[in-house]
Amino acid sequence: MTKPVLILEARFYNDLADMALEGAREAIESNNLTHEVYTVPGCLEIPAALSFAAKSGRYSAYVVLGAVIRGETTHYDVVCNECMRGIYDLVIKHDLALGNGIQTVENKAQAIARFDKKQKNKAGAAVEAALRMVTLKHDFLGDVK
Repeated sequence: MTKPVLILEARFYNDLADMALEGAREAIESNNLTHEVYTVPGCLEIPAALSFAAKSGRYSAYVVLGAVIRGETTHYDVVCNECMRGIYDLVIKHDLALGNGIQTVENKAQAIARFDKKQKNKAGAAVEAALRMVTLKHDFLGDVK
């Protein structure tokens, strides 16, 4: 892979974003790859940023990171559904090799367990998923420029 991996991170919860970014960076670096990080305010902004990035053609793989924690209103459902719908519409439209590290959880403790490198490290797993998708994309489509 000659192009870098793009990490799009939602910074709505800074402490969780720090944990996720650390896990993702470690996974990328352990594969001897380069990466760039772009930050958006929250998960609802990820699809727009992903669309911009996809059109640039600058990246081999994409990793999206963020946390959506259920609150007292139905806003949680809107954010989860619209964020994921937007992301996967773009994945299909642009044939993106994407790893999804957005965690939709009931509470902060669940988010910590999923982002902590010593626990589930879902951000690192998202990187591995994106890299696997690069391989599949190459296997099915060949060298795509």
